[in-house]
Amino acid sequence: MIEFRSVSKQFPDGTLAVDDFSLVLPSHKTTVLVGSSGSGKTTLLRMINRMVDPTGGAIEIDGVDIAGLEPVKLRRSIGYVMQNSGLLPHRTVVDNVATVPLLRGVPKKRARADALALLDTVGLERSLADRYPSQLSGGQQQRVGVARGLAVNPNILLMDEPFGAVDPIVRAELQQELIRLQRELGKTVVFVTHDVEEAFLLGDQVVILRQGGRVAQVGSPTEILASPADDFVASFVGADRGKRALHLESQGGRDILVDSEGRLAGVLTGGSRPGEADPVPGSGASAQGGDSR
Repeated sequence: MIEFRSVSKQFPDGTLAVDDFSLVLPSHKTTVLVGSSGSGKTTLLRMINRMVDPTGGAIEIDGVDIAGLEPVKLRRSIGYVMQNSGLLPHRTVVDNVATVPLLRGVPKKRARADALALLDTVGLERSLADRYPSQLSGGQQQRVGVARGLAVNPNILLMDEPFGAVDPIVRAELQQELIRLQRELGKTVVFVTHDVEEAFLLGDQVVILRQGGRVAQVGSPTEILASPADDFVASFVGADRGKRALHLESQGGRDILVDSEGRLAGVLTGGSRPGEADPVPGSGASAQGGDSR
C-alpha cells in the first residue's frame, strides 16, 4: 500500500506542483492519476520512487516512510515504465530487460533466462531478443519497456503515460495487454495519463487532479461518472455536455445505444438485460455509461 500524507512539492523556480496531497493507493489495484498539463500527476508518480523528493509531507510504502530509504535501492525495487519506452539504444532487447536484475547482482545466465520468459509474458516473440530497439516497432518497444519494468518482480509498477506515443490501434492493444497482465500478476500499479477514457478503462481507482496536484475527485470510474463531484469534474469527463448520456434506438431490427451526438455507442445482444450492451470498440462509452473496463 502506498500512502501520501499532506505531500507538497515546490520547485526552485517557485512553481508549486503539488499542494497538500493526501491519498491511499490500495495494494494490487490500478490507481490512475489523470489531469491536464500542470496538474502534478507526473510529479506525484516520481515522488514514489524518489526521482523527485517532496518539500513537505510524507510518503509511506507499507507503513515505511520512503524518506529514510536509499533512493537507488528503492528505485531498483520498483518497476518504472515511461513514454517512448526509454530503452537503451546500444543494448539488445534481452539486455535491456535484464538491466536492473544485473545491477542487483543476478547472475547473467539467470537474468537472460528470466528476461526471455518476460518477453513471453508481455506477448513478444523470443526471436526479437537479440534485436536492438531501433529494429522494433513503437508498440514492440513499449512492450519491452513493460517487460523491463517487471524484471525484478516488483510489487509496485509506475507507468508514466506509457502508451502516449503510439498510434490509436497499438495503444488499444497495449491497454488490453496491461489489463491482462494486471489480472494475472496483481501488481500495485500507478498509472499517469491525460486521457480520461484511458483512465476509466484501466483504473480500479481514478484520481482526477486540478492544477497544482489538488484532488478534484477520487473513486471508481462508475462512481465518478454516476456522480461527478462538481462542475470541473463533470466538464473533465464530458458529463456536462451530455457526452456520457446514452439512449436506446431501434435500427434494422436491432436495439442500439446512441450517444447525445447520434453516434453508435453499443449494440444490445440477445443475452443482454435492458440497459446493457456490447460497447463499440474505440467508442469510449460503455453500455451503461459507467465503468468501461
